[in-house]
Amino acid sequence: MSNQPSLAIIYEHPEWFKSLFAVLDRRGVNYEAIRFQDHAFDMAQKHAPAPVVFSRLAMSSFLRQDEHPIFYAQSLYAHWELNGTRVINGTHALAVDASKARQLSVIQSLGLDIPATRVVHRQADIVAATQGLRFPVIVKVNIGGSGAGVARYDTLDELRHAVADGTTPKGIDSVTLVQEYVPARDRHMVRMETLDGKFLYAISLNTDGGTFDLCPADVCMIDKPSVTVREYKPDKDAIRAAEAIARAAKLDIGGIEFMIDDRDGARRFYDINGLSNFVADPLNVLGWDPHETLVDYLSHVIDTTQEKAA
Repeated sequence: MSNQPSLAIIYEHPEWFKSLFAVLDRRGVNYEAIRFQDHAFDMAQKHAPAPVVFSRLAMSSFLRQDEHPIFYAQSLYAHWELNGTRVINGTHALAVDASKARQLSVIQSLGLDIPATRVVHRQADIVAATQGLRFPVIVKVNIGGSGAGVARYDTLDELRHAVADGTTPKGIDSVTLVQEYVPARDRHMVRMETLDGKFLYAISLNTDGGTFDLCPADVCMIDKPSVTVREYKPDKDAIRAAEAIARAAKLDIGGIEFMIDDRDGARRFYDINGLSNFVADPLNVLGWDPHETLVDYLSHVIDTTQEKAA
């Protein structure tokens, strides 16, 4: 057991975590990187590869592979946690991350504003779900990523035709959100990153409205010239709200997204993202590298876990 790593990072995307691995290597953290693709587990094996596991599961993994690990990870993390492993962004956070409907319930339970939303499980119910909503509406899958599974409909007739033609978005869990399209003030949304229940930084993502994919990481930005990113300084109320959401979701690390509704000025939170691909080119955008702070946190969790086991 002396050669056992102190940290295991389990991930799916081949490119997104190179910056994290580079900081861990430079800081001398003893870790093992594990790809989901070839992973399986034996119920008789109670212990994870390390006493601390860091989940880097992307909800967009279903776009890259039909046999994605989103539901597999729920079983895996539960098995490890029930046998004493500390999983960062474990089963509770994953359950929230993997359900946009559940995310909105968490947000709304805190008295915060969300877009007007209806939830259905049959495509045939989508049109009826718009009753009382203002158009345009968006139809959104419950498990999505990188803007996948989101479509805008400007009129009821347009939506009716899409449902009849079978072209409305269909998710991998048969849960669908029907939501008022929020006209974002100044055409920007804000992503607030949190770590250990505390505000880390925020960015503003400005878009011409041509994409719902607003992932800010290096690899994501290649094909999105219409999206620009800058640092954002949120007010105290926004910070308190983001931290409350992170704690309620039991999110060890994650992004909280909102926009200002241009119709009434309400701050509407609409997404909780458990992956947190940090912003591209952070030294220029933020003036510092959040991966360094993340590794500080991981090192603290490792030390605390080892002290408890001693």
